[in-house]
Amino acid sequence: MLWTSISLVLCLKLLNTFTFKSISIRRVLPLSIICILFVVFTNLSLEYNTLGTSQLFKILTTPFVTFISWYYYKTHYSRLLLITLIPLSIGIPTHSINDIKLTIAGTIVAILGSLTASLYQIWIDEKQKEFDMDSQQLLVYQVPLSAIVLLPFVLIIEKLSFFTSSMPLNSMIVISLSGFLVFIVNISLCWVIKNTSPLTYNIIGHIRTVIVLLGSVVLFEEHLNLKQSIGMVLTLFGLIAYTFVKMKELNQLPCTLFNSNVQQLQPTI
Repeated sequence: MLWTSISLVLCLKLLNTFTFKSISIRRVLPLSIICILFVVFTNLSLEYNTLGTSQLFKILTTPFVTFISWYYYKTHYSRLLLITLIPLSIGIPTHSINDIKLTIAGTIVAILGSLTASLYQIWIDEKQKEFDMDSQQLLVYQVPLSAIVLLPFVLIIEKLSFFTSSMPLNSMIVISLSGFLVFIVNISLCWVIKNTSPLTYNIIGHIRTVIVLLGSVVLFEEHLNLKQSIGMVLTLFGLIAYTFVKMKELNQLPCTLFNSNVQQLQPTI
C-alpha cells in the first residue's frame, strides 16, 4: 500500500495522469476498512487452511458478488447469464482444488474473506459512480487510508524482529517490484470494475486460473488427470458462454430464451 500511495503521488505530481478531486475522508473510510478486512481475512484463511481449502472458498466470491449486487443494489442479471455461472462454479473447483481440510476457525475466516472481497469489489464500482471518480482519483484517497487502518493489525500480528532486523538488498528489490505490481493490480481492478462490472471482474479472475493451468501443461509438460480435464472443459465452456451472453446484452440484443420480447422481433406472416 505504501508503494501504491507513492506511485499515485508520482502520477499526480509528475506524470499528470489524473486530476485531484476533493472529497470528505469520512465518505471513503468505509471502503478503506472493507479493503483491510478483505486483506486480513484472506491472509488468515491461508494461515488456518490448506491452499486447496483456501482456493475452494475463494470461489464463493462469485455467488456472493451476484447475490449482493442483485439484492442490495438491484443489479439485474438475466437467467441465461446466471446459468453460465453453473459450469464455472463446478469446473473451477474440479480442476484446481486438492487437499481439502475443513476446520471451524478456517471455515469462518475463509467465508469472511470471500464476503469482504465481494463487498470490496462491489463498493469499488458503487463508489466510483457515487463520487464521479476514476480509479486513480479514488485510490489516492482509499489506499493511504487503508494503510493507516492496517497499521494496528501489523503491529499486533508481526513480531518485533520484523521491524528491527536488517534487510538484504535483493529482498528490498523484490519487495519494491512487488509493490509496483500491486499498484498496477489496484489500478487495473478499479478500471476493469468501472468499465465492466464486479461479476465480470470475477470471471476475468477465473480466466487467469485457466491460463496458469494451461501454461503449466504447455511450458512444464505437466499432465492433466481426468478430473482436471473435465474441470477445464467445464470452466472453458462457462467462460465462453458468459462472454457470448454478456456481449449480446451489451449490444442490446435478445440474450435469453426466457425473454418474452423475442417474439416481437420475429416477422409476422
